[in-house]
Amino acid sequence: MTRIAIAGAAHPHVAYATAEVDAVDSFELVAVADPSRELAERWAAPYDAKVFTDHQAMLREVEPDIVMVAGIYGDRGQAVVDALNAGCHVIADKPLCTTLADLDAITEAVRRTGRHVTLLLEKRYYPVTLAALEISGQLGTIHGVTASGPHKLNRPTRPAWFFDRAQYGGLLTDLAVHDIDAGLLFTGLTSGTVSGFVVDTSYGVATLSGPGALITAGVDWMNPAGSPMHGDYRMKLVGTEGTAELLWARNRLVVTTTELAPHDVPLPAGHRPAELPLQAFAAGNEPDITTARGLLVTRLALLAQQSAETGGVPLPWTTP
Repeated sequence: MTRIAIAGAAHPHVAYATAEVDAVDSFELVAVADPSRELAERWAAPYDAKVFTDHQAMLREVEPDIVMVAGIYGDRGQAVVDALNAGCHVIADKPLCTTLADLDAITEAVRRTGRHVTLLLEKRYYPVTLAALEISGQLGTIHGVTASGPHKLNRPTRPAWFFDRAQYGGLLTDLAVHDIDAGLLFTGLTSGTVSGFVVDTSYGVATLSGPGALITAGVDWMNPAGSPMHGDYRMKLVGTEGTAELLWARNRLVVTTTELAPHDVPLPAGHRPAELPLQAFAAGNEPDITTARGLLVTRLALLAQQSAETGGVPLPWTTP
């Protein structure tokens, strides 16, 4: 059995882990820790898992194989470090952490322990993304990536910590990481500059530029309440031989090339957010979303947030 524990359950994406426990007989949820005992009990009860209000006590007593981190954003960095120090692999909801100091601590813990951290970049596993990766060669050299990620705020449902900068980490820290990762996938960009701009904490853009490519990721909490979807997420790829529009919320991929008019591309089956990472860990392998990749895209999102808070100054970056 692969023993899974949850360190922090403040975000509903904790269900990414429980979905795999439901689907795979060899996965067992052994414990849930959250400062709110009520919240921990809610997630633990269906699995008869142990309940803790202190994740460190949970790690000492239960000794899990894998820890899912999905707590209050500002608490996540320490939870990841503690899980690594306990000898566990980690799967983490985004954001992985909210400060560059926390990220450096995670990086050092990874180096010291040899354990892995996988950031659950679920857009990678959407059918639209998988299809786009398959056909991307038809577009020639991809020079431009433009993403739009509107979200509904649903203010009455948000906890107080969500509006506390120290606990939330900032708009770009939270929302830009998925599209930064996708932009790097499609362009192969490995160095350049990153900058950010945020308007009134609710609308922002992260921009990465480097040799031969420009990536812009617009994100916001301004999707109108009347919209039929929480977020009409989309991305456009512009290449020397064609373009592709990834309409994630509409489950469509529209491609236009020098030889073909706009057309929908058939989509493959996708994967649940934690499906492949947990399968890899259970088999003794590092997941396809590597530790290095999660650390890199988290650093880029944090640098974009730092740039936004210091006048939009471009900051240099390179892949380690």
